[in-house]
Amino acid sequence: MFHRTLRFDAGSQGLTIAVLAGGNSAEREVSLESGTNVLAALEACGHATAAIDPAQCDLAEISWSRIDACFIALHGGAGEDGRLQRRLELLRVPYTGSGPDACRLAMSKSASKERFLQAELPTLDYLLVAAGDDPQQVQARAARLPYPLIAKPDSQGSSLGVGVARNPDELPQRVAQAGKFDSYVLIEPYVKGREFTVTLIGREVLPIAEIVTSRGVFDYAAKYQADDPHEVRFELPSELTRTLEELARRAAESLGTRGLVRVDLRMDEAGNPWLLELNAVPGLTDTSLAPQAAAQAGIDLPRLCDRLVRDCLALTMVR
Repeated sequence: MFHRTLRFDAGSQGLTIAVLAGGNSAEREVSLESGTNVLAALEACGHATAAIDPAQCDLAEISWSRIDACFIALHGGAGEDGRLQRRLELLRVPYTGSGPDACRLAMSKSASKERFLQAELPTLDYLLVAAGDDPQQVQARAARLPYPLIAKPDSQGSSLGVGVARNPDELPQRVAQAGKFDSYVLIEPYVKGREFTVTLIGREVLPIAEIVTSRGVFDYAAKYQADDPHEVRFELPSELTRTLEELARRAAESLGTRGLVRVDLRMDEAGNPWLLELNAVPGLTDTSLAPQAAAQAGIDLPRLCDRLVRDCLALTMVR
């Protein structure tokens, strides 16, 4: 349970860190789980913590002068689209993760794609439609893209609302499904093949994960529902690893991210990798991929969270 009251340990020799989690986005439950894990991890490192849920507490009421740094575990909404980051900068509060501009770009799949294209990175052709657009017009505009197509909310994480349209008749339903989570829906070809995710701390690449799921799409159910399991593999050929590492680094550079991020890719049956998106505030739940990648590198969650906080403080000192 996340509490709105601050929880300080006067005897701690570590830092005092505010952990922001919860919020009002569709990813609230995932965020609360991430936040709970982060609290335990930071406390294991000897830090004092303050658990803050912006949905239950006005950030203007927080005594920020008592806090050394803010750990952002808010997924979706204002916690991931740059609004919170800009507010914390105005308050002069050091925080984990990317800055406002990078978060804004990463939150929008279409904006990210445009940056990838500018950087000459491989990403799929796409169509952006409004959730309320006429279904027949959407079908007509999507005719230039090869089916099957995948529809997803433009600004949403955890694969919420993602669905595959095998033919034009299925597309309106998939767009409507995605439109429940965002005002705009991104449509792009579905890549049949393999799925990978690359976690980075700054520009340091952690072990790369391949996700194998019977669903074909690593959607919300495959990620978080116990009755819909998936397999995560970390043993990849060295040449493939180098290719994915380079793409992930360049993707992060194109958006200007910092801290912990996760880059998602698909590889088609011909062996061509395609950038899908970058997550600027990856999940830190028990089943999340970023902590699994860190663990493969010998970094447990307490060490990971401690490092992210100290990195953001070091960056603040440089500014």
